[in-house]
Amino acid sequence: MYRVLADLVLVVHFLFIAFVVAGGFAAVRWPRLAWAHIPCFAWGALIEFAGWICPLTPLENDLRVASGQAGYSGGFIEHYLLPVIYPGALTREIQIWLGLSVLALNAVAYAWLLFRLPARSGR
Repeated sequence: MYRVLADLVLVVHFLFIAFVVAGGFAAVRWPRLAWAHIPCFAWGALIEFAGWICPLTPLENDLRVASGQAGYSGGFIEHYLLPVIYPGALTREIQIWLGLSVLALNAVAYAWLLFRLPARSGR
């Protein structure tokens, strides 16, 4: 059961990261989604800028250990995503770059949303 819960946390963690990265573009389509997305992307960027580990990572590790599996050191991004995106280890510079990327992508999405709002209200 613990392994299933650990896998569920893994999936939720991945979906949260996807929402942090791309949720601004979903908010262009559904503007009310911005109320949920803005705190999520702020949290995601803060974790990267501060060098913190998301609380979902220790939760997943604890569940894996409880199921008899080995946990892992570092964060979710470092363990699962970086080996695919970057073949080297997670550095502070990469973490800052990831945080800036989240901010830049979402700045574009929300600029687009704000540009569209006057056009929508005129319809």
